[in-house]
Amino acid sequence: MRFNLFYFLFFVIFIYSCSGGGSSQSDDITNNNNNQSNQFNERCINIGTNTQRCTFLHNNLERFYLIYSPQSLNQNINAPILFALHGYGSSASFHKSYTQYEALAEENKFILIYPQGYELNTVLTNSTSHWNVGAWTVGSTVDDVDFISTIIDIVSAKTSVDMSRIYSSGMSNGGFMSYELACQLSEKIAAISSVTGSMSKETLSNCNPKHPTSILQIHGLIDFTVPYNGNDAIGMESIEEVMQYWSEYNGCNPNSSITSSNYSNQKGSIDFISYQSCINNTHAKLIRIPSMNHTWPTLDNYNISASDEIWNFLSQFDINGKIN
Repeated sequence: MRFNLFYFLFFVIFIYSCSGGGSSQSDDITNNNNNQSNQFNERCINIGTNTQRCTFLHNNLERFYLIYSPQSLNQNINAPILFALHGYGSSASFHKSYTQYEALAEENKFILIYPQGYELNTVLTNSTSHWNVGAWTVGSTVDDVDFISTIIDIVSAKTSVDMSRIYSSGMSNGGFMSYELACQLSEKIAAISSVTGSMSKETLSNCNPKHPTSILQIHGLIDFTVPYNGNDAIGMESIEEVMQYWSEYNGCNPNSSITSSNYSNQKGSIDFISYQSCINNTHAKLIRIPSMNHTWPTLDNYNISASDEIWNFLSQFDINGKIN
């Protein structure tokens, strides 16, 4: 009884803390508006400047995503895509509110997609939304890898997309999902980033990437939701194990380089750990923040903008490695 109570309390705390940035606000799963149809039976409505909410049926589940198409896009030029995946129990709209990628998308002319995770109801736990990555989501039957793959097919059918430059970023459970995509959808994913996420034991044991893949991990040393040193009971790999896997898979120099930045404003230091000399000039990089917990870092609170760091890193690569 004590064991069951412990895990019940753990998952209550986990659900609350995984959304990222603060309290979460889940979007409705359904959408009855219908002002656009295509071969995927997709329905899209305008919900803001250059932003649509698009719904379609996937494996008999009604799924949706938010898409931001910058005003600066040139339809004669293929544009990169950046996926932005929310945390456990959170929503696409809430993730959009604190990542604030839109200015970067306008400046750099990339398409921004915020998919919505589906609800979860298992013997182990339940949530308004999740990404199926194993670990605490074991028991989920949702095929999120194919969901993301289908979004790529849908968007590329109606927009000029650079299919060699499709990236994924994510917070917490969304970070776990970015690694899952790098492992199971690498034929479409060029590079990924994870903020406060990791790899589940299932993702790591079944990882099957088809090409060297650049990865960026941003993590705090006082993250107790997704601990830096992992959590065997839940099935979370340590960040050191994650970095070792990708540096070895990418054939990087095993000796990482470490630089630290100290700031005079008392917001703490930041460690930049890089594995370089990798196949195809790919790169595995860890930004480690000793004073950070389970959150999305910004310039105001940790002297670093996760959103800026993610785009600046990912945009250097396409599916073949470093862009010349």
